[in-house]
Amino acid sequence: MERMFLLGDEAVAQGALDSGISGAYAYPGTPSTEILEYVQRIAPASIHSRWSTNEKTALEAALGMSYAGKRALVSMKHVGLNVAADPFINAAISGANGGLLVAVADDPSMHSSQNEQDSRFYADFAGVPCLEPSDPQEAYDMVSYGFELSERYRIPVLVRLVTRLAHSRAPVERKKAREENGLRLPEDSRRFVLLPANARRNYSRLVELQDAFTAASEESRFNRLFPGADRTLGIIAAGLGYAYVRELYPDELPHPLLKLSQYPLPREAVKELMESCDEVVVIEDGYPFIESRLRGLFGDPRVHGRLDGRLPRIGELTPEAVAAALGIEIKPAFAPGDLVAPRPPALCPGCPHADTFRALKEALGDRGRVFSDIGCYTLAALPPYEAVDTCIEMGASIGMAKGAADAGLHPAVAVIGDSTFTHSGITGLLDCVQEGTPVTVVILDNLTVAMTGGQPSQATDRLESICRGLGVDPDHIRVITPIGPRHEENVQVLREEIDHPGVSVVIARRECVQTAARRARRRAK
Repeated sequence: MERMFLLGDEAVAQGALDSGISGAYAYPGTPSTEILEYVQRIAPASIHSRWSTNEKTALEAALGMSYAGKRALVSMKHVGLNVAADPFINAAISGANGGLLVAVADDPSMHSSQNEQDSRFYADFAGVPCLEPSDPQEAYDMVSYGFELSERYRIPVLVRLVTRLAHSRAPVERKKAREENGLRLPEDSRRFVLLPANARRNYSRLVELQDAFTAASEESRFNRLFPGADRTLGIIAAGLGYAYVRELYPDELPHPLLKLSQYPLPREAVKELMESCDEVVVIEDGYPFIESRLRGLFGDPRVHGRLDGRLPRIGELTPEAVAAALGIEIKPAFAPGDLVAPRPPALCPGCPHADTFRALKEALGDRGRVFSDIGCYTLAALPPYEAVDTCIEMGASIGMAKGAADAGLHPAVAVIGDSTFTHSGITGLLDCVQEGTPVTVVILDNLTVAMTGGQPSQATDRLESICRGLGVDPDHIRVITPIGPRHEENVQVLREEIDHPGVSVVIARRECVQTAARRARRRAK
């Protein structure tokens, strides 16, 4: 079969295409963005592959396609799973019909995220199987297996990636592509109606399936116990941790090694390793998910990992950290600071956000606070702008500005990007309108989802009508062009709306310089 050189993200996407998906849904977020981008580049037009408004709507659409009997892939980063948590947990109760795969890319070390959360906990919480590949080939293979698992048990399956795997490239051998499923509605449609009586029945079924999920993990080809002569130490290596361990032991394994890539934990395999070794070190990227279960409430002193300091408690797993945990000396790698001078991130030269923040700072002076959101514009917290005071999660800017205004802070200004506004800012603005809260919302409309590479924004050409539809007074929906020659004009508009004793919206509209440059290059060809 054909061999391809793919990122881990791309391997998931190609695996889904070769598994006969009919739809792929996502909201862009590093390190998961390349999954849907790859599908959009490669897939035929018959496969639905559009960006969704947010992760919740993406998962709901995928569940709807599964309801119709077809296979669907939904992808997001780890914090996106928080947004999609409601349909994710309830999809475990309703079950799936066609195969439903939820690919989540975690970001240990917070390279581009607000936290380090570990999506394995979500799978455990929901009571669904979880697959964690150790390399791009396994990521590809796990997708077809995951769809089979999903359709066998009529349950969603979570595939967990981490940054280093999502963005690592390796040869991947493809299998013969499978045809798409035909339209096939569920025999028992009542299980998708989660009234309490149905939900209780479905939940009983989910609980009964847990033993079957564990048995599948015991039998899985992705979990494997390797022998080793030196039983003073046993190694449990999960996902990417297994790849790092094998790099350290490329030939013969001196210690018994349990490779874990499918959850729930295979109890018998874990028990066999634990009982045959004096001590066990757990190599996993993310939270101490496996280690905490093995240590128990009172902490089994034989089990080592992130909780006892054998591995760093925070940050992503590295080959150097794994080597240290196993007592192996390796030649230290160059740290980036040894080769290049560190440079803090900054807004691009010519970025429209820079002009907006200059005007906003002048309009505010020493008054009030600015509540920011997730996007390129969060960089305005850094010098030379130092123009925003908070950044918590998608959509929080408007809700926090409202709460601060309710507390008596004035001016309370929310700054939010066009895509983040449609993702989860709309409801916050509706709350402000309902109470007539004195809040100024500045929507930074650069006509794209800029931070993740320039995907289309659901807000393009819609912002004014959305704000009017929410009930914002049309006289206080103002549009400015953030550019140097209009600085004084923009300052005046912002001052007027900040001083307005009710809800006001200022839309700062100018195309992202990066997407504008790409468009110009395409025209020049």
